[in-house]
Amino acid sequence: MPPSPTSPTRTGSPGGLHAGVLHALGIRVVSGELAAGQVLTLESICADHGVSRAVAREVIRVLESMGLVASRRRVGVTVQPREGWHVFDPRVIRWRLEGPDRAEQLLSLSELRRGFEPVAAALAAERATPEQCAQMAAAVSDMVVHGRSGDLEAYLGADSRFHATLLAASGNEMLRALADVVTEVLAGRTHHGLMPADPNPEAIALHDEVARAVRDQDPVRSEAAMRRIIEEASDAMRAEFG
Repeated sequence: MPPSPTSPTRTGSPGGLHAGVLHALGIRVVSGELAAGQVLTLESICADHGVSRAVAREVIRVLESMGLVASRRRVGVTVQPREGWHVFDPRVIRWRLEGPDRAEQLLSLSELRRGFEPVAAALAAERATPEQCAQMAAAVSDMVVHGRSGDLEAYLGADSRFHATLLAASGNEMLRALADVVTEVLAGRTHHGLMPADPNPEAIALHDEVARAVRDQDPVRSEAAMRRIIEEASDAMRAEFG
């Protein structure tokens, strides 16, 4: 459980203190508890979380790098509007998935995936190395095993490896850089109870179809199968959220 944002965030080490306060403040900003335009001070952060000014400054520096706050002399730390957030930052995605707009965030990310993962699958069919083909096939095998056993964390790991390998196999550095975004989407579904206890066999079969199409150097087939993977996940989430 994350620490309460209003209680001291003590975890026993400077690194732990930094991570705890960063998580607490990040959650409060993206959830809207700290509204755009609200001004914080180092003193209030130190008092609320029981940390030193050095820790508070480092936390603010990181939040500022994400576009969540802006720090100005003689003004303080001002919470920024959503339009300025770095929405591709995996931590921002994770915090938003913990907040009240989880459904909106997941569906937005699904729309984003629809725009780039099928393209990556087609490119991978033209550019993947034998090693990447083998890694994708191994990930699918692990998904089958963990899906049958109901080990959702292990299933998540295999699923994440599959998608990260596919994006890397596209040979496009911009697509490869989106691997963390996809991982956060998959993790969000798992950690917030949006995955069935028994993963859908159809979804696993579609992953296998992508892996086989990439190995067979068939970009049309791999793109179509990847599009169906995303549609299956989107349909499941829409059904969950009504």
